[in-house]
Amino acid sequence: MGNCIGKRKCSGVLYSASLMLPARTRLQVGIRRQQLLELGLELFATHTYDGLSVDEIARRAGISKGLLYHYFPSKRAFYIAAVTAAADQLLEETDIDKHGTGAEPDPEGVREVLRAVLNYVSRRRAEYVFLLRGGVGSDPEVAEILEGARQALIQRMFTRLARFGVVDDPPTRLRLRGWIGFLEGATLDWVQTQELDPDDFLELLVQMAGHVLASVIHTRAR
Repeated sequence: MGNCIGKRKCSGVLYSASLMLPARTRLQVGIRRQQLLELGLELFATHTYDGLSVDEIARRAGISKGLLYHYFPSKRAFYIAAVTAAADQLLEETDIDKHGTGAEPDPEGVREVLRAVLNYVSRRRAEYVFLLRGGVGSDPEVAEILEGARQALIQRMFTRLARFGVVDDPPTRLRLRGWIGFLEGATLDWVQTQELDPDDFLELLVQMAGHVLASVIHTRAR
């Protein structure tokens, strides 16, 4: 009978070459997984863990449950991966040195760091709230992910402060840990209430950070 090419009749049936191709192009595993994680961030940020079923996740993703399980063996595994993705986003998008906008003199450097944080919080409001407040209750694995992100931020501060002779010791780490706690609480409240203009809020954070950093540097200078 020969091959059917283009659009012609084969055995009395009209075929189109385009219809003979797979309905969906197979995406690379990494790309598909990243797309699913972006969806997971959106869904877990707007739904409770228990209120979100695997069926709903698969439906929103436009895939079968079987394919979802191919990438994530359980809903909890999907959730943990989403928490990790949210923490990674925070670290990536607030790394001003990596993106070529590293600080020159302080306090302008401090302002640039905090501006990056507020830009992230504004763009990724739902994901930020999800990272800090989402969860399935008291979950050690989730707490470990969040703590890892905090420690990475603190380590960045130590790297910047090293030029002033600041070293990583318990008193200094406690001061910086307290600053991170304040920053989390303040930005979380701000993004949910928007009671301050972004520029005014930025200047407030710069002022608070100045007090913390001055105390750290002064302590090392004594």
